[in-house]
Amino acid sequence: CLRWRHQPPLLRAARLSIGTQAGGLGAEKPGGDSKRVSVQRARQEETPLSTARKVKEAGKDITYFIVVFIGISITGGLFYVIFKELFSSSSPSRIYGDTFEKCRSHPEIIGVFGESIKAYGEPTRRGRRQFVSHIEYVKDGLKHMRLKFYIEGSETGKRGTVHVEVKENPEQGRFEVSYIFVDVDTYPRRTIILEDNR
Repeated sequence: CLRWRHQPPLLRAARLSIGTQAGGLGAEKPGGDSKRVSVQRARQEETPLSTARKVKEAGKDITYFIVVFIGISITGGLFYVIFKELFSSSSPSRIYGDTFEKCRSHPEIIGVFGESIKAYGEPTRRGRRQFVSHIEYVKDGLKHMRLKFYIEGSETGKRGTVHVEVKENPEQGRFEVSYIFVDVDTYPRRTIILEDNR
């Protein structure tokens, strides 16, 4: 009985210590909330960083877009120039090609220069003769173009200078031949007229 009477105070002490520990655990709960608050604060602090990253990424994307756009524009411009030079009826290269075909198939030219006729332009600094001399001008409100190039044939020493002028036909939107003639530069000198529509 004496032991039993003395135990309740121990139990009481044990209960108190348990209660204190429980209170301690309860006291830690606000600390747990403080951890949550600190996590939330950290997340709020990360938000401006992620916004800055988004702005940086958007800047990179815009830069890449501008570079790609400039590349596409340059490529498109090159294709336009190549198309105009090779396929347009108003390009010097096209007029040169058409005129040379007329010279090569003309019987009087073949009689003077021989069968295999070749054409070339003005000599360049590197010695190449691919440049076709041409002048563009406007007369009576219409565009005109004059070209000059040279021909040689299989006949030894025979050379000639081809002169051609074309003018714009506004109804058809293309150039028409005004004249084509060939000056024979070697003896006997003479002029062979292929076309004269003046």
